[in-house]
Amino acid sequence: MSLKRSNTSIGGMPRQPDASSAKIDRQDLWDELQERASSNEPFTPQDIALAMGSPEPAVAKALLTLAYERLLEKVEAGRYRAGSLASASQADFNKALAARIDPKRQQAETEIERLKKNNDEMRRRLLEAVADRDRFMALLKKHGIDPAEVP
Repeated sequence: MSLKRSNTSIGGMPRQPDASSAKIDRQDLWDELQERASSNEPFTPQDIALAMGSPEPAVAKALLTLAYERLLEKVEAGRYRAGSLASASQADFNKALAARIDPKRQQAETEIERLKKNNDEMRRRLLEAVADRDRFMALLKKHGIDPAEVP
């Protein structure tokens, strides 16, 4: 028997199967997420795992994949919202579950999201500064002071 196929790890101890690679019933997951989509309330992988009777690591992995494929919204650490799943077909759902997550792409998308938030903040600050400048210019003109004149 090949060492690659043996069920032992280094030291001859049996390996424990990884619970995140356990199979979950796609139809059960689809049904549960459709129920969650109608309420649009945030949920955790543990909530779904308990409702389905599936291992939590496998459910967490599936939810992460669905969020990566934008069928779920990741609202905060470990919590998801299924509102966008209501408009998706079951074929899209199955296709998304079969997708492989590319770490480089995920890292790039995370960086893009961070830069978009930073851009929005900088735009807000710039608009505040322009509004302040206009307000001060109006006050100077109101009191007869020419802002372009050197004192």
